[in-house]
Amino acid sequence: MKKLLFLLLFINFLVANERIITLSPAINEIVYALGLGDKIVANTEFCDFPIESKNIEKVGGYGSVSLEKVVKLNPTIIVNQDYDKKLNQSLNDLGFKTLVYKTNSLDDIKFTIDDLGEFFSKKEEAKKLNNEIEKSLLSLENIIINQKILIVISPQNTLSNQIFVAGNFVYFEDIIKASQNKNAYQSSLKYQPTINSEKLITLNPDIIILLAPFLEDDKKTQENYINMWEKLPTNASKKRNIYIIDKIYSGIPSHRIKYFIDDFKGILEDVRAKELQ
Repeated sequence: MKKLLFLLLFINFLVANERIITLSPAINEIVYALGLGDKIVANTEFCDFPIESKNIEKVGGYGSVSLEKVVKLNPTIIVNQDYDKKLNQSLNDLGFKTLVYKTNSLDDIKFTIDDLGEFFSKKEEAKKLNNEIEKSLLSLENIIINQKILIVISPQNTLSNQIFVAGNFVYFEDIIKASQNKNAYQSSLKYQPTINSEKLITLNPDIIILLAPFLEDDKKTQENYINMWEKLPTNASKKRNIYIIDKIYSGIPSHRIKYFIDDFKGILEDVRAKELQ
């Protein structure tokens, strides 16, 4: 009993004295959601949620993290995504304890939450976050099925030859499948897919979702975007099934993916309502 008590006290001591640096918005959000925001001594320029993140010292941005600043801050733990292998190796070479996570799929995101909860003795908090994701995911079932859905990432103000779409190896794919629908874009290639308007017409999606956080609350410009996309000869245009999600969380693979799933559910419900008219 004494040994167990000592162990618990020792773990609490370690957590209380953590100095955490988070090197991506998604990781930063998860660490905050686990109740560890007061342990974060630095993050990156794009870590702006929750709002307290903006006031924390910055060590750089994507591809521009200052190792000198990191060394001066003397963190006990650094947490990052796996997108910059050179950086992560440099941090390890400098002797820093570094946790690195993939966040491509929903399983990746949930594992990241679980593992960080385990590492920082925040298991209950992690479980609650993942339960919320699962609850939202299950709510997608049997709303409307067998629809071809195309998710467009950061659409431009013209229908250019470089339209970024969600591929088949990211969490958007998992969400579409969970709703019993299908990604209109299909490929075995794992890199970020781009298509042109001719290819888009060939795909002929039933639903098009534009992820445009840069248009948040700009309803007039959103209307212009939708009008432009409705000119394409696709089922989505004919049925007026073109939607915009204008929240920044839609593109960040953190626990807040739950809110994107809820927005996605609202779109499916709207499509179903049109079908029933």
